[in-house]
Amino acid sequence: MSDSADVKLTTGNFPNTNQTKHCWQNYVDYFKCIDARGEDFAPCKQFYRAYHSLCPNEWIEKWDTQREEGTNPSNFKV
Repeated sequence: MSDSADVKLTTGNFPNTNQTKHCWQNYVDYFKCIDARGEDFAPCKQFYRAYHSLCPNEWIEKWDTQREEGTNPSNFKV
């Protein structure tokens, strides 16, 4: 094996990297969805599952606290 091997890394090689935007977007979309359709609306549950699989629990706890206090910078209303 050569020391000068060319290695090209693209985001396609690491599909699970930098999911922060998707984490946040699914979090916001979930609360917009339940505001518009209610918690029992099945498609809303997809957003819930997505953000729970993508987001660290610490972030979710922080955002939940901010949302409850009204200090979260996002608009959760449709």
